[in-house]
Amino acid sequence: MRILITGGAGFLGSHLCERLLAEGHDILCLDNFFTGSKDNILSMVGNPRFELIRHDITMPIYLEVDQIYNLACPASPVHYQYNPIKTIKTNVMGAINTLGMAKRVKARILQASTSEVYGDPEVHPQHEGYWGRVNPIGIRSCYDEGKRAAECLMMDYRRQNGLDVKIARIFNTYGPRMALNDGRVVSNFIIQALSGRDITVYGNGLQTRSFCYVDDLIEGLIRLMDTPEEVSGPVNLGNPVEFTILELAEKIIAMTGSSSRILFSPLPQDDPIQRRPEISLAKRILNWQPETSMEKGMGLTIAYFRDKLS
Repeated sequence: MRILITGGAGFLGSHLCERLLAEGHDILCLDNFFTGSKDNILSMVGNPRFELIRHDITMPIYLEVDQIYNLACPASPVHYQYNPIKTIKTNVMGAINTLGMAKRVKARILQASTSEVYGDPEVHPQHEGYWGRVNPIGIRSCYDEGKRAAECLMMDYRRQNGLDVKIARIFNTYGPRMALNDGRVVSNFIIQALSGRDITVYGNGLQTRSFCYVDDLIEGLIRLMDTPEEVSGPVNLGNPVEFTILELAEKIIAMTGSSSRILFSPLPQDDPIQRRPEISLAKRILNWQPETSMEKGMGLTIAYFRDKLS
């Protein structure tokens, strides 16, 4: 098939490009390189089945494709809060432009949504039927509400125009090709530990997250894309094993052999206290669950960052 991946030079996008290219598909990788990197896709450049398009998805583009994975949007608070207006435009206009393309060429489209649609949840673990608790005017809302609006657009295009849409709600994902300046907890902790700097834990460190290795997440996305037309989602994709942030910091210190100390800083506004996916739907309709242990996945990620820093 001919497959468009918006945000294809990013962390998740580049892994998805690589996997689908290996399966023999023609890949159109679209990115404006705000957070994406050419380094992530260098190994694919020159492959006759791989095409790189430098473009901002907030602007329309006309392509002939069979499938669209809409992954374009900065996902780290550091990056999406840098230009919050552009962030929500990327989510909303990006969805409108890719949906318009899907409608025109009758392509199947998958929207990369996020666990952030659940906000700071009152329900734990979070299941797809939970509507969430998001602050619509907070500093994270450009991303949270942008993704919620993108989900809304997907379902309205499905109801009104009969489009074949899929929605994946992605929980914390980690692995090689995370940006050095990503600003999220896994990359922050690894870089601080490898550099021998103090590790910064926000709040008391007892807030929880669940971490899914990138290869498992990519498998889930592809399985969701390949479901029958009547399946639209949303479907949670993430690892249901839950860690406190303090436990994660201690694990990374141990695995890197670092002498870093842990320092505590105030918790940022609207930072969720608990986050863990309920994945029974993904198990049932995708026959999917994460396979990579934290020890294996974190070891591969630490090795990647160690190489980058050297």
